[in-house]
Amino acid sequence: MIRQAILLGSLRKGVRLPSTRCLATELGVSRNIVVMTFEQLLAEGYLQSQTGAGTFVTNTLPEEVLQVHPGSVKGSRTLSERSKAIKRVPHLNGRFCCAIPSMDPKLRYAPFRYGLPALDELPLDLWGRLLARHCRIAPAEVAVHGDPGGLPRLREAIASYVGAARGVRCRAEQVIITNGSQQAIDLAARVLADPGEAAIIEDPGYIGARAALEAAGLKVVPVRVGRDGLRVDLLTGKQRRAKLVYVTPSHQFPLGVVLSLANRLQLLDWAARNDAWILEDDFDSEYRYGSKPIPALQGLDGNCRVIYIGTFSKVLFATLRLGYLIVPEDLLDTFVAARWVFDRGSPLVEQAALAEFIAEGHLASHIRRMRALYMERRSIMIGTIREDMGDILETWDSEAGMHTLAWLPPHLDDSRVSEGAAKAGVYAMPLSTFSIRRPSRGGLVLGYAAFKPSVITKSLKDLECVIRQLSSTIVRWRPKSTRRLIA
Repeated sequence: MIRQAILLGSLRKGVRLPSTRCLATELGVSRNIVVMTFEQLLAEGYLQSQTGAGTFVTNTLPEEVLQVHPGSVKGSRTLSERSKAIKRVPHLNGRFCCAIPSMDPKLRYAPFRYGLPALDELPLDLWGRLLARHCRIAPAEVAVHGDPGGLPRLREAIASYVGAARGVRCRAEQVIITNGSQQAIDLAARVLADPGEAAIIEDPGYIGARAALEAAGLKVVPVRVGRDGLRVDLLTGKQRRAKLVYVTPSHQFPLGVVLSLANRLQLLDWAARNDAWILEDDFDSEYRYGSKPIPALQGLDGNCRVIYIGTFSKVLFATLRLGYLIVPEDLLDTFVAARWVFDRGSPLVEQAALAEFIAEGHLASHIRRMRALYMERRSIMIGTIREDMGDILETWDSEAGMHTLAWLPPHLDDSRVSEGAAKAGVYAMPLSTFSIRRPSRGGLVLGYAAFKPSVITKSLKDLECVIRQLSSTIVRWRPKSTRRLIA
């Protein structure tokens, strides 16, 4: 009440307040309450006390001190000057903002959001027990800063896992733990290239990689993707001077194609001849349904030009924020030093729990169960599209991953379809969002891993209604080969 009266001006600056005894009697409250109130207001700077004279409202209110008025500070910028300065800040000028997903909160878990695992099938009880165990018995190694490369037990578990599951050749020391694959891309870009140098990316491709490379000051060079993956035959001319090539060879994002063996060998040869580095992002290749997972590009590399990037975001959950780099031995010290400079290391209790989760076989078991589950959901999605929507959507059967790409009729704008789908409660990301050069034909990225069969079939019907409403001539269209559209 006293504070409010001061701020409203009812009690003016310099006014002497009644004694605590008189004020307590007037208000009918305990004197102790008034004393504590005065002491609090004195501490906050609203009142000032003078020995023998009493308590007064301060002449300089704290709110006035905290408010900075234009021109009140010597050398301060005007609002217009500050606006110009803000526009020069890179992340407010478009360099980073393109990578931040913008969505209605209601669409956060909406069908068909890509990249989501089956959240209701996560082994969270087991994970919670492992975390609790390592919190209770936490030794010194998980209580203080350790090796910036990561917890040794986790590095050993990952090296063993990727060797058996992905055909990666490495020792545990070559594994560097990061806070997800996004940090891994950023770290590799800053270590391996200087600002101003060129980095080749797939087009269409992963927005986060593009943003990380640009944030490191690199000039992004888009190269088209065909049915056999990155068009390595286009790496001529100016591209020869590129320092980095970012690829998703085992399951290209977002098209879902696989980099052919011929293109893999050609890319490795190109990197060796041009003193370039290959960033291999192996984000969800564990989930392959028609055959065994395709071995990593790193396993074919005889010249130590490949930096392998892995993550647990897709096989477990994104908020775990644990990923890893596998680097050539001669780069290990440099990467570990950079890891220490940029971010010291990842949380060690989570690393210890994950090391046990892998070593005891829980990860392999979880992946086997999810592979069977996702295969069923993928079959329902692709089957429904082909049977009920074959005249308006064409899918590429990549037999892998957690999403599929559905091509739209040539005359439909995929952004408009995506907007219409969002209004119907369906998250259908347009292919054009992932493209630097607008594709000649639109498409939708449809995730299926997180959604039950009943949800998939219902949401496809909702999507079908949106597409048919947007094009009255759509029934005249028949799908043709899309080979030449992106090649």
